[in-house]
Amino acid sequence: MALKTRLTERLGLTHPIVSAPMAHVAGGALAAAVSRAGGLGMIGGGYGEDIWLEHQFELAGKARVGCGFITWSLARRPFLLDLALDRFPVAVMLSYGDPQMFSERILSDEVTLICQVQTLEMARGAIAAGADILVAQGAEAGGHGMARATMTLVPEIADLLARSAPDTLLLAAGGIADGRGLAAALLLGADGVLMGSRFFASREALVHDNLRAAALAADGDATLRTGALDRIRGLPWPEGFTARVLRNDFIDKWHAEAAALSQPPDGAAEAFFAGTEEGDAGVAGVFVGEGTGLIRDIVPAGELVARISQQAEHLLVATAPGFVL
Repeated sequence: MALKTRLTERLGLTHPIVSAPMAHVAGGALAAAVSRAGGLGMIGGGYGEDIWLEHQFELAGKARVGCGFITWSLARRPFLLDLALDRFPVAVMLSYGDPQMFSERILSDEVTLICQVQTLEMARGAIAAGADILVAQGAEAGGHGMARATMTLVPEIADLLARSAPDTLLLAAGGIADGRGLAAALLLGADGVLMGSRFFASREALVHDNLRAAALAADGDATLRTGALDRIRGLPWPEGFTARVLRNDFIDKWHAEAAALSQPPDGAAEAFFAGTEEGDAGVAGVFVGEGTGLIRDIVPAGELVARISQQAEHLLVATAPGFVL
Protein backbone atom coordinates (compact mmCIF):
# COMPACT_ATOMS: atom_id res chain seq x y z
CA MET A 1 0.00 0.00 0.00
CA ALA A 2 1.01 3.61 -0.44
CA LEU A 3 -0.61 6.95 0.26
CA LYS A 4 -1.42 8.67 -3.00
CA THR A 5 -2.34 12.34 -2.97
CA ARG A 6 -2.15 15.19 -5.42
CA LEU A 7 1.26 15.98 -3.91
CA THR A 8 2.73 12.55 -4.57
CA GLU A 9 1.30 12.53 -8.08
CA ARG A 10 2.52 15.99 -9.02
CA LEU A 11 6.03 15.74 -7.57
CA GLY A 12 6.58 12.04 -8.20
CA LEU A 13 6.83 11.10 -4.51
CA THR A 14 6.05 7.86 -2.73
CA HIS A 15 4.98 9.54 0.52
CA PRO A 16 3.23 12.92 1.00
CA ILE A 17 5.92 14.16 3.39
CA VAL A 18 8.20 17.17 2.94
CA SER A 19 10.96 18.01 5.40
CA ALA A 20 11.11 21.65 6.45
CA PRO A 21 14.07 23.76 5.27
CA MET A 22 15.17 24.53 8.84
CA ALA A 23 17.93 27.14 8.99
CA HIS A 24 21.29 25.67 10.05
CA VAL A 25 19.65 22.26 10.60
CA ALA A 26 18.36 20.99 7.24
CA GLY A 27 21.49 20.32 5.23
CA GLY A 28 22.13 18.24 2.16
CA ALA A 29 22.41 14.92 3.99
CA LEU A 30 19.02 15.32 5.66
CA ALA A 31 17.31 16.51 2.49
CA ALA A 32 18.78 13.65 0.47
CA ALA A 33 17.76 11.04 3.06
CA VAL A 34 14.14 12.24 3.02
CA SER A 35 14.02 12.30 -0.79
CA ARG A 36 15.60 8.88 -1.18
CA ALA A 37 12.98 7.49 1.19
CA GLY A 38 10.21 8.75 -1.08
CA GLY A 39 9.43 12.15 0.43
CA LEU A 40 10.81 15.54 -0.58
CA GLY A 41 13.78 16.83 1.36
CA MET A 42 14.46 20.56 1.53
CA ILE A 43 17.81 22.26 2.17
CA GLY A 44 17.51 25.30 4.42
CA GLY A 45 18.87 28.46 2.82
CA GLY A 46 18.88 30.11 6.24
CA TYR A 47 20.15 33.66 6.47
CA GLY A 48 22.15 33.57 3.26
CA GLU A 49 25.48 31.79 3.63
CA ASP A 50 26.43 31.06 0.01
CA ILE A 51 29.46 28.82 0.67
CA TRP A 52 27.43 26.74 3.15
CA LEU A 53 24.54 26.44 0.69
CA GLU A 54 26.81 25.31 -2.15
CA HIS A 55 28.36 22.67 0.11
CA GLN A 56 24.97 21.32 1.17
CA PHE A 57 23.86 20.89 -2.43
CA GLU A 58 27.08 18.96 -3.02
CA LEU A 59 26.30 16.72 -0.05
CA ALA A 60 22.83 16.04 -1.44
CA GLY A 61 24.47 14.54 -4.52
CA LYS A 62 22.01 13.51 -7.19
CA ALA A 63 19.01 13.25 -4.86
CA ARG A 64 15.89 15.17 -5.94
CA VAL A 65 15.80 17.89 -3.29
CA GLY A 66 14.38 21.36 -2.87
CA CYS A 67 15.62 24.51 -1.17
CA GLY A 68 13.88 26.95 1.15
CA PHE A 69 14.60 30.61 1.89
CA ILE A 70 13.65 33.21 4.48
CA THR A 71 12.18 35.67 2.00
CA TRP A 72 13.11 38.93 3.72
CA SER A 73 16.67 37.67 4.17
CA LEU A 74 16.89 36.48 0.55
CA ALA A 75 15.98 40.03 -0.51
CA ARG A 76 19.29 41.18 0.98
CA ARG A 77 21.27 38.56 -1.01
CA PRO A 78 19.10 37.73 -4.03
CA PHE A 79 21.94 36.06 -5.92
CA LEU A 80 21.40 33.05 -3.64
CA LEU A 81 18.23 32.24 -5.57
CA ASP A 82 20.26 31.88 -8.76
CA LEU A 83 22.76 29.71 -6.87
CA ALA A 84 19.93 27.38 -5.86
CA LEU A 85 18.19 27.37 -9.23
CA ASP A 86 21.47 26.48 -10.95
CA ARG A 87 21.35 23.19 -8.94
CA PHE A 88 17.97 22.24 -10.51
CA PRO A 89 15.93 21.87 -7.30
CA VAL A 90 12.58 20.12 -7.40
CA ALA A 91 11.06 23.09 -5.57
CA VAL A 92 11.94 26.42 -3.98
CA MET A 93 10.11 27.42 -0.83
CA LEU A 94 9.66 31.04 0.26
CA SER A 95 8.65 31.88 3.84
CA TYR A 96 8.19 35.03 5.90
CA GLY A 97 7.77 37.77 3.34
CA ASP A 98 6.13 38.80 0.08
CA PRO A 99 6.91 36.12 -2.53
CA GLN A 100 6.10 38.42 -5.46
CA MET A 101 9.68 39.69 -5.79
CA PHE A 102 10.99 36.18 -6.51
CA SER A 103 8.05 34.17 -7.80
CA GLU A 104 8.42 35.06 -11.49
CA ARG A 105 12.09 34.07 -11.49
CA ILE A 106 11.32 30.69 -9.89
CA LEU A 107 8.35 29.90 -12.10
CA SER A 108 10.20 30.94 -15.26
CA ASP A 109 12.65 28.11 -14.55
CA GLU A 110 9.69 25.73 -14.30
CA VAL A 111 10.56 25.01 -10.68
CA THR A 112 7.73 24.29 -8.25
CA LEU A 113 7.06 27.32 -6.04
CA ILE A 114 6.09 26.58 -2.45
CA CYS A 115 4.97 29.47 -0.25
CA GLN A 116 4.57 29.11 3.50
CA VAL A 117 1.77 31.22 4.96
CA GLN A 118 0.34 31.84 8.41
CA THR A 119 -2.86 33.74 7.62
CA LEU A 120 -5.59 33.85 4.98
CA GLU A 121 -4.30 37.20 3.78
CA MET A 122 -0.87 35.68 3.20
CA ALA A 123 -2.48 32.75 1.42
CA ARG A 124 -4.25 35.12 -0.98
CA GLY A 125 -0.96 36.90 -1.64
CA ALA A 126 0.80 33.61 -2.37
CA ILE A 127 -1.97 32.59 -4.77
CA ALA A 128 -1.59 35.92 -6.57
CA ALA A 129 2.17 35.29 -6.81
CA GLY A 130 1.49 32.02 -8.63
CA ALA A 131 2.41 29.56 -5.89
CA ASP A 132 2.05 25.93 -6.89
CA ILE A 133 1.87 24.77 -3.27
CA LEU A 134 0.92 26.56 -0.05
CA VAL A 135 2.11 25.52 3.39
CA ALA A 136 -0.41 26.43 6.09
CA GLN A 137 1.79 26.78 9.15
CA GLY A 138 0.16 26.80 12.57
CA ALA A 139 1.59 28.36 15.71
CA GLU A 140 2.41 24.91 17.13
CA ALA A 141 5.38 24.78 14.77
CA GLY A 142 8.96 25.15 15.89
CA GLY A 143 10.97 28.12 14.68
CA HIS A 144 9.33 31.24 13.31
CA GLY A 145 5.62 31.61 12.80
CA MET A 146 2.57 33.54 13.90
CA ALA A 147 -0.58 32.98 15.96
CA ARG A 148 -3.11 30.82 14.08
CA ALA A 149 -3.52 27.16 15.06
CA THR A 150 -2.96 24.34 12.59
CA MET A 151 -6.31 22.65 13.24
CA THR A 152 -8.35 25.61 11.96
CA LEU A 153 -5.89 27.27 9.57
CA VAL A 154 -5.47 24.20 7.35
CA PRO A 155 -9.15 23.58 6.51
CA GLU A 156 -9.84 27.29 6.15
CA ILE A 157 -7.07 27.62 3.57
CA ALA A 158 -8.21 24.36 1.96
CA ASP A 159 -11.64 25.91 1.50
CA LEU A 160 -10.09 29.09 0.09
CA LEU A 161 -8.11 27.07 -2.46
CA ALA A 162 -11.15 25.01 -3.43
CA ARG A 163 -13.00 28.24 -4.23
CA SER A 164 -10.30 30.33 -5.88
CA ALA A 165 -7.29 28.19 -6.84
CA PRO A 166 -8.28 24.52 -7.06
CA ASP A 167 -5.04 23.48 -8.78
CA THR A 168 -2.90 24.86 -5.96
CA LEU A 169 -1.83 22.15 -3.50
CA LEU A 170 -1.77 22.47 0.27
CA LEU A 171 0.61 21.19 2.94
CA ALA A 172 -0.09 21.33 6.66
CA ALA A 173 2.64 22.29 9.14
CA GLY A 174 2.79 22.76 12.89
CA GLY A 175 2.60 20.09 15.56
CA ILE A 176 2.77 17.19 13.09
CA ALA A 177 5.26 14.55 14.21
CA ASP A 178 3.76 11.13 13.52
CA GLY A 179 1.29 9.23 11.39
CA ARG A 180 -1.66 10.58 13.34
CA GLY A 181 -0.69 14.10 12.32
CA LEU A 182 -0.30 13.13 8.67
CA ALA A 183 -3.65 11.35 8.62
CA ALA A 184 -5.34 14.29 10.33
CA ALA A 185 -3.81 16.74 7.85
CA LEU A 186 -5.17 14.77 4.91
CA LEU A 187 -8.62 14.66 6.48
CA LEU A 188 -8.48 18.43 7.05
CA GLY A 189 -8.00 18.94 3.31
CA ALA A 190 -4.22 19.04 2.91
CA ASP A 191 -2.37 17.13 0.18
CA GLY A 192 0.54 16.35 2.48
CA VAL A 193 2.60 17.68 5.35
CA LEU A 194 5.71 19.74 5.98
CA MET A 195 7.52 18.50 9.08
CA GLY A 196 10.36 20.18 10.94
CA SER A 197 10.69 19.20 14.59
CA ARG A 198 10.54 15.46 13.94
CA PHE A 199 13.40 15.74 11.46
CA PHE A 200 15.32 17.98 13.87
CA ALA A 201 15.55 14.82 15.98
CA SER A 202 16.88 12.67 13.14
CA ARG A 203 20.39 11.33 12.67
CA GLU A 204 21.13 13.48 9.63
CA ALA A 205 20.10 16.85 11.08
CA LEU A 206 22.93 19.33 11.62
CA VAL A 207 22.33 19.38 15.36
CA HIS A 208 24.57 18.67 18.35
CA ASP A 209 23.66 15.35 19.98
CA ASN A 210 22.89 17.13 23.26
CA LEU A 211 20.27 19.29 21.55
CA ARG A 212 18.70 16.29 19.85
CA ALA A 213 18.52 14.67 23.29
CA ALA A 214 16.88 17.80 24.72
CA ALA A 215 14.18 17.67 22.03
CA LEU A 216 13.63 13.98 22.74
CA ALA A 217 13.29 14.55 26.50
CA ALA A 218 10.93 17.54 26.28
CA ASP A 219 7.16 17.69 26.08
CA GLY A 220 5.06 20.28 24.29
CA ASP A 221 4.63 22.28 27.48
CA ALA A 222 8.37 22.95 27.47
CA THR A 223 8.20 25.28 24.43
CA LEU A 224 7.25 28.93 24.10
CA ARG A 225 7.01 31.57 21.41
CA THR A 226 9.37 34.50 21.86
CA GLY A 227 10.98 37.36 19.99
CA ALA A 228 13.87 37.54 22.43
CA LEU A 229 16.32 35.48 20.42
CA ASP A 230 15.87 37.66 17.34
CA ARG A 231 16.54 40.79 19.39
CA ILE A 232 19.60 39.17 20.97
CA ARG A 233 20.95 38.19 17.56
CA GLY A 234 20.08 41.51 15.97
CA LEU A 235 17.92 39.88 13.29
CA PRO A 236 15.32 42.22 11.73
CA TRP A 237 12.36 39.85 11.70
CA PRO A 238 9.12 41.47 10.47
CA GLU A 239 6.54 42.44 13.04
CA GLY A 240 4.20 39.64 14.08
CA PHE A 241 6.68 36.80 13.78
CA THR A 242 8.07 35.06 16.84
CA ALA A 243 10.00 31.81 17.22
CA ARG A 244 8.94 28.70 19.11
CA VAL A 245 11.85 27.21 21.03
CA LEU A 246 12.53 24.97 24.01
CA ARG A 247 12.58 26.86 27.26
CA ASN A 248 15.78 27.04 29.31
CA ASP A 249 17.22 29.46 31.86
CA PHE A 250 18.86 31.63 29.21
CA ILE A 251 15.71 31.94 27.08
CA ASP A 252 13.42 32.47 30.07
CA LYS A 253 15.62 35.33 31.24
CA TRP A 254 15.68 37.17 27.93
CA HIS A 255 12.06 36.37 27.08
CA ALA A 256 11.04 38.20 30.26
CA GLU A 257 13.15 41.21 29.27
CA ALA A 258 12.51 41.15 25.51
CA ALA A 259 10.16 44.13 25.42
CA ALA A 260 12.83 46.32 27.01
CA LEU A 261 15.58 45.34 24.54
CA SER A 262 16.26 48.21 22.17
CA GLN A 263 19.54 46.68 20.98
CA PRO A 264 21.32 43.34 21.40
CA PRO A 265 22.66 43.08 24.98
CA ASP A 266 26.42 42.77 25.36
CA GLY A 267 27.63 39.18 25.29
CA ALA A 268 24.22 37.56 24.94
CA ALA A 269 24.55 36.66 21.26
CA GLU A 270 28.03 35.25 21.81
CA ALA A 271 26.75 33.11 24.68
CA PHE A 272 23.84 31.88 22.58
CA PHE A 273 25.96 30.88 19.60
CA ALA A 274 28.60 29.27 21.80
CA GLY A 275 25.93 27.27 23.61
CA THR A 276 24.48 26.09 20.31
CA GLU A 277 27.90 25.09 18.97
CA GLU A 278 28.87 23.28 22.18
CA GLY A 279 25.50 21.64 22.71
CA ASP A 280 24.70 23.40 25.97
CA ALA A 281 20.93 22.92 26.17
CA GLY A 282 20.76 25.39 29.06
CA VAL A 283 21.77 28.23 26.73
CA ALA A 284 21.24 27.10 23.14
CA GLY A 285 18.17 27.68 21.05
CA VAL A 286 16.47 24.34 20.36
CA PHE A 287 13.99 25.46 17.69
CA VAL A 288 11.37 22.75 17.95
CA GLY A 289 7.61 23.00 18.26
CA GLU A 290 4.91 21.45 20.40
CA GLY A 291 5.33 18.23 18.41
CA THR A 292 8.52 17.63 20.39
CA GLY A 293 6.32 15.88 22.93
CA LEU A 294 5.54 13.23 20.31
CA ILE A 295 9.18 12.39 19.58
CA ARG A 296 10.07 9.00 21.01
CA ASP A 297 13.44 8.19 19.43
CA ILE A 298 16.25 9.47 17.26
CA VAL A 299 16.55 7.50 14.04
CA PRO A 300 17.58 8.05 10.41
CA ALA A 301 15.32 10.39 8.47
CA GLY A 302 14.44 7.78 5.87
CA GLU A 303 13.11 5.48 8.56
CA LEU A 304 10.91 8.31 9.82
CA VAL A 305 9.41 8.92 6.39
CA ALA A 306 8.45 5.27 5.95
CA ARG A 307 7.19 4.87 9.51
CA ILE A 308 5.02 8.00 9.53
CA SER A 309 3.48 7.21 6.17
CA GLN A 310 2.75 3.63 7.21
CA GLN A 311 1.12 4.79 10.45
CA ALA A 312 -1.10 7.18 8.51
CA GLU A 313 -2.03 4.46 6.00
CA HIS A 314 -3.20 2.14 8.78
CA LEU A 315 -5.30 4.89 10.34
CA LEU A 316 -6.86 5.94 7.05
CA VAL A 317 -7.68 2.37 6.07
CA ALA A 318 -9.80 2.20 9.22
CA THR A 319 -11.39 5.64 8.96
CA ALA A 320 -11.24 6.89 5.37
CA PRO A 321 -10.19 4.14 2.94
CA GLY A 322 -10.67 6.40 -0.05
CA PHE A 323 -7.33 8.03 0.75
CA VAL A 324 -5.39 4.78 0.36
CA LEU A 325 -4.95 3.13 -3.04
